[in-house]
Amino acid sequence: MRNIAVISDTHGTVPDRLLTHLSEADEIWHLGDVTRPDILIPIQNLGRPLIVVNGNCDPRGTWPETRQLEREGCTFHLQHRPPPIAIPSNDAILFGHLHRPIDETMDGIRILNPGAITGPRHGSASSFAWLRFPEPGKWTWKVTAL
Repeated sequence: MRNIAVISDTHGTVPDRLLTHLSEADEIWHLGDVTRPDILIPIQNLGRPLIVVNGNCDPRGTWPETRQLEREGCTFHLQHRPPPIAIPSNDAILFGHLHRPIDETMDGIRILNPGAITGPRHGSASSFAWLRFPEPGKWTWKVTAL
């Protein structure tokens, strides 16, 4: 089973307890607001593929604004800010920015937010999510508190 750790809004901080979780990932997706690219070094040192999109607090042009990724026959759109509308031909849209976990459906497409590593809001805890693929064409999403 492939395990992808999805994180967002680290805002210059990568807690050791997050690195412990990330060490179990096959791949890591960061949904923006890294703020300082050097804080990704401990994550990169884990030796897992790391995909990042630019957030509103990141230096402009450091990473792509969006990414379209296919894994195990499923398509995911990554961006930092919440989508104003569902983007067709995706199984899910993953975003950060709001600092709280979200799992909703818009026009038949899952809209997912893993929450924030730094500065959770609306009573949520610091969190990230696991995107898992138990079999090709099937995936699950689980938010995990730090």
